[in-house]
Amino acid sequence: MKRCEWAPVESAVYLAYHDEEWGVPVHDDGHLFEMLTLEGAQAGLSWSTILNKREGYRRAFSGFDPGKVARFSSRRVDQLLSDPSIVRNRMKIESTVTNARAVLEVQEQDGSLDSYLWSFVGGSPKVNRFEKLGEIPAETSESKAMSKDLKRRGFRFIGPTVCYAFMQACGLVQGHVVSCFRFAELTGEAYAERKRRSYVLWDSADPVRSRHRE
Repeated sequence: MKRCEWAPVESAVYLAYHDEEWGVPVHDDGHLFEMLTLEGAQAGLSWSTILNKREGYRRAFSGFDPGKVARFSSRRVDQLLSDPSIVRNRMKIESTVTNARAVLEVQEQDGSLDSYLWSFVGGSPKVNRFEKLGEIPAETSESKAMSKDLKRRGFRFIGPTVCYAFMQACGLVQGHVVSCFRFAELTGEAYAERKRRSYVLWDSADPVRSRHRE
C-alpha cells in the first residue's frame, strides 16, 4: 500500500491521521476551528508534537466550541500557560481566544465558518495531481486570499502557509500524491476505476444468468 512520503509508518497516531483524516472534507464549524487552531499552534514545531497534544487541546479549549472559547478571560489564559498538555505559548493561546471571537462574527455575517472558508475554493474540493512531495507548494493564490481575508476579520496566526496546510488537512484542496492510496479514495477515482473494470457478461440465451464481474 503506497502512501504520501511524509506519512511515518513508525508512528501509529500520525499514520492513522494520514490514512483516516487528512484530506477528508470537513464542514463542521467546530472541527474547522480546531484545525485552524492546531495548524497555527504548529508554527515552529513538528506536526507530531501537535498530534500528541491534540486531546489536551480539546480539553483545554472546551472541545473547540467557539462560543465557549470566546468567553475565556485573561485569568483563564494564564492558567493555560501552566498546562503541559498544550503548547504553552502565550501568543498562540491568546490567538485561539481571539480567533474564537472572530469565528462568531463570521458565523453571524456569513451564516457559518464552513460556508465562508469553503468559498475560497468555490465550495468544492480542488483536486491536484501531484506526483511527488517536492511538487506541493507551501502556499497558493487561494491560501493567500484566505489568509488576507482572515486577518482582515481579526484572525491571528493565520499566514498563507498555515492556511494552505489547513486547506489540505480539511480537504478544501487535495494534497495526497496520486500514487497514495488515499488519493483515489478521496477523489472518487477508486470508484471510477471499479466501474471501468466491472462489466456485464451477457448470456443472450439466458439473461437471468448475466452477471457483473470484476
